[in-house]
Amino acid sequence: MRAIKDSVHDYIEVAGVAEALLDAPAVQRLRHIKQLSTIRLVYPSANHTRFEHSLGVYHLADRALDHLGVTGARADTVRAAALLHDVGHGPYGHQTEGIIQRHLGRHHDEVGHLVADGEIGAVLRDHGLDPDRVAATVRGDGKLGQLVAGELDVDRMDYLVRDAHHTGVPYGTIDYGRLLRALAFRGDDLVLAEGNVPTAESLLVGRALMNATVYRHHVARIAGAMLDRAGERLLDTAAVDPETFARMTDAELLGALREHDATADAARRVTERDLYKRAVWAERGDVPDDIVAADYDATRGFERKIADTAGVPERDVVVDNPGQPSMPESSVRVEVNGDARTLSEQSPLVQGLQESQRVQWRFGVYAPDEHVPEVAAAAERVLGLEGVGDTSE
Repeated sequence: MRAIKDSVHDYIEVAGVAEALLDAPAVQRLRHIKQLSTIRLVYPSANHTRFEHSLGVYHLADRALDHLGVTGARADTVRAAALLHDVGHGPYGHQTEGIIQRHLGRHHDEVGHLVADGEIGAVLRDHGLDPDRVAATVRGDGKLGQLVAGELDVDRMDYLVRDAHHTGVPYGTIDYGRLLRALAFRGDDLVLAEGNVPTAESLLVGRALMNATVYRHHVARIAGAMLDRAGERLLDTAAVDPETFARMTDAELLGALREHDATADAARRVTERDLYKRAVWAERGDVPDDIVAADYDATRGFERKIADTAGVPERDVVVDNPGQPSMPESSVRVEVNGDARTLSEQSPLVQGLQESQRVQWRFGVYAPDEHVPEVAAAAERVLGLEGVGDTSE
């Protein structure tokens, strides 16, 4: 057994299959993927990694399993899945996830190809575990998979507290101890036990406040959108194949971007925080429904039309379309008078949070500082927007 000092949970005791997995290259790679990717351009202390987050998720999963009385191979499967749940992330985590999905058709929680063979597969089999079952648990399949990937998962509990700690904001400091003690199974559904509507509400409030102040900060969104477009141009050069791209670290991606003329400027801008500016920053009511519903290819088409109208290079226009606002946590199930009800049914607070999310929603168009005026005017014409240009920092 190893006792590992953690900035959030103090000492984390790692034993059994989890201890054996720690030194696998796919797990150690997570030391070089920042948990908050481009958000650290806003919050300088947010330099924690997906490795330490994965340890935290393992720790909370272990506590939840003890509380729920789950033992043996079923518990070890969950512990392994908790530690491995982020091994499928590409460089810069969610910021390059769209690229990987478009080129490989794979979401970050689809890790079967990483756990079936090699060192991870050998370790799992040595401990009597089925790699396919571990991969399914990472996806959230099955009764116990809800602990790793669901509305009440330990992944969410750890990242809210950890991200709040490292950014220095107070909003994500949920009472995960109470949440863990309130977990219960009703049939195959993971729910919060009777009397815990406020506990569930606190999870939603924490998530909503972190969204507004941390996760959706406009600087992080601009940098993330720039990385997405630069990553696509890198793959277009054929210098890097999609599978290699998906297994890069943050530093390796920036290094690859620097090496090619098509992407060198984007790498410099992200490195030096010399980012594009907001030409458009539009509220939901100002953006036509067909624009909000546009897919990636259509959004890239908007970029080409705006660039052509503005008379600027295509790479100088980035359209950032967040899609329809959603709040999956509102489907958390809580016991009330013996019935398991969704939080959206039981809590008036959820309606307020959903409206707040709609009010905070923004559609962005970004451009280099010197091209902001013409790009703003072109975007308004091409997208059918009126008076939504934003030249603020």
